[in-house]
Amino acid sequence: MPTAVTVALAAGLLTTTAPTAHAAAGATLPFTSVEAESATTTGTKIGPDYTQGTLASEASGRQAVRLASGQRVEFTAPSAANALNVAYSVPDGQTGSLNVYVNGTKLAKTIAVTSKYSYVDTSWIPGAKTHHFYDNARLLLGQNVQAGDKVALEATNAQVTVDVADFEQVAGAASQPAGSVSVTSKGADPTGQGDSTQAFRDAIASAQGGVVWIPPGEYRLTSSLSGVQNVTLQGAGSWHSIVRTSRFIDQSSSSGGVHIKDFAVIGEVTERVDSNPDNFVNGSLGPNSSVSGMWLQHLKVGLWLMGNNDNLVVENSRFLDMTADGLNLNGNARGVKVRGNFLRNQGDDALAMWSLYAPDTNSSFENNTITQPNLANGIAIYGGTDITVRNNLVSDTNALGSGIAISNQKFLDPFHPLSGTITVDGNTLVRTGAMNPNWSHPMGALRVDSYDSAIEAQVKITNTTVTDSPYSAFEFVSGSGRGFAAKNITVDGATVRNTGTVVVQAEAQGAATFRNVTATGVGAAGIYNCPYPANSGTFALTDGGGNSGWSSTWSDCSTWPQPGQGNPDPDPVRNLAKGRPATATGSQDVYTPGKAVDGDANSYWESANNAFPQSLTVDLGSSEAVRRLVLKLPPSAAWGARTQTVTVLGSTDGSNFSTVVGATGYRFDPATGNTVTVALPGSTNLRYVRLSVSANTGWPAGQFSEVEAYLTS
Repeated sequence: MPTAVTVALAAGLLTTTAPTAHAAAGATLPFTSVEAESATTTGTKIGPDYTQGTLASEASGRQAVRLASGQRVEFTAPSAANALNVAYSVPDGQTGSLNVYVNGTKLAKTIAVTSKYSYVDTSWIPGAKTHHFYDNARLLLGQNVQAGDKVALEATNAQVTVDVADFEQVAGAASQPAGSVSVTSKGADPTGQGDSTQAFRDAIASAQGGVVWIPPGEYRLTSSLSGVQNVTLQGAGSWHSIVRTSRFIDQSSSSGGVHIKDFAVIGEVTERVDSNPDNFVNGSLGPNSSVSGMWLQHLKVGLWLMGNNDNLVVENSRFLDMTADGLNLNGNARGVKVRGNFLRNQGDDALAMWSLYAPDTNSSFENNTITQPNLANGIAIYGGTDITVRNNLVSDTNALGSGIAISNQKFLDPFHPLSGTITVDGNTLVRTGAMNPNWSHPMGALRVDSYDSAIEAQVKITNTTVTDSPYSAFEFVSGSGRGFAAKNITVDGATVRNTGTVVVQAEAQGAATFRNVTATGVGAAGIYNCPYPANSGTFALTDGGGNSGWSSTWSDCSTWPQPGQGNPDPDPVRNLAKGRPATATGSQDVYTPGKAVDGDANSYWESANNAFPQSLTVDLGSSEAVRRLVLKLPPSAAWGARTQTVTVLGSTDGSNFSTVVGATGYRFDPATGNTVTVALPGSTNLRYVRLSVSANTGWPAGQFSEVEAYLTS
């Protein structure tokens, strides 16, 4: 029997299923998220939208609710809760608040909202636009809410766009461990007014081999800590013990044995300055250290790890609103485990391994939940040896990123490319992949990128679920455009649902074997296989058996598949043929079949000359009750009037065709737009439209600049 798993990443609460034989993807979270677009509202729902730079495109589920001042959104509590975290956006330069109502009664507490941490510009990153529109704000309600209760948020003094609300039952503050050294005993100020930096340093020095206790309260640090080793830093819980600083630990080395747990570190980082160590941890915690139960927010990076961090464990923590990476293993990471964490609204790769100076080895990202990285990837592996990416749930990547990237992009030298075995297992990717403005084409949900050198490692991708990718599911590319090979790849066991364009986007020479990959709701074709540069070699796809639903190949490498047709457009006047795969018995020079379905009446398909009959076939993707075809030639007067004799044939399987409209002469005249309409019988139902041209009075070939198919007569 399948195991049901609830993840709040689609409209409302999304329930997915995972085979019992395989662990569920994502972290076990202490809260339940509810999307604003699934709630009751007096505001305006925005989205869905996948366009870089729009508010909806950065939202969870690519939808949100915009509230003018005085408007509200009302959630139904999914479970018992006494705390609320809200992901929101306000216009640049504005502040305001959200009034909170429980079952119609207004609370005395409000949630402050601000644009202070949003609207980040990184003009030095090619392809970036202003991004990072959302922020998170939390509130202890001061009362218990039961499942089914109504919790409303009302905008005041600003327009507020609400994305998602997290409902959480927060435990009471933990007690001080026996024998621990409290920072307040060294003079720390729990009101947040005084500077507690020296008190923290003194407590760490006094507690070597023991525990530094951070009681409930807020503590302000004005400079970073260093020399941290052989000590535990422990708080009363991440909702109770809060440290306000943008630089918590900054040290290049440590003897290790550092354990940090159960408090919040909230910074004041409002812009990304890569030369500043504005991180929770910058450098090394030393071997056999751990980070757990942390709430990290408003920093540049959560953990930027260099030096010796052998056997480090980072688990069960929250990373919110970073201007760059959530966590980056920046070389020399050995045996590091990053697991069970929640990451939302990172400004670069949410989780990354970058094998600079020394390879990351035998390290893993497992069972993490990642949503809305608004620049770059959910998970990125840049080089390294024997790396594992397992059972992660990634959703809603935005510009310049895939859900998961396995890459030899080096950025700097000395870099250590992928080697050994790279295991990518049991991951679920929801609405991942994005348009890359630098390439002018999309990035897939899962990308293998031989950017700066060939892929020599064994890359094993198993038990993957890809849902609602706006573009492709699996991409193989040499992103530098230099044509390095992506090889030694196996994809075994994958479920692909509703890809916008294709299942496999192969743009590099190389090879991959696919087994047990099933696809439904494919937007354009099963495979796009067009290595770049054009003469760089071929990409060989080996069918290992058990594959279904994606056997067709995009036929025209001069055009890109158009996204969005995996989810049928409700518009009854939509042109069903636009952007669909087109093939022909022949074509002349650059006048390829795809030119007849590219939406541009000035480009055109031309068949082989002096070889009638010639035919053009368009795959509509599914059987449709087509009632009308519109055939076009370029509208320019230079195209003199002509008559083409055309037979319309149809098929539901691509093999057996029957005549729909017999041979008829159609007059194309620039005086009337060089357009003709062909009415089809009321009983017509077809997936493949074939136009067989047996004569043309204007040129010895079949010619169409557009073939359009409509459901309306």
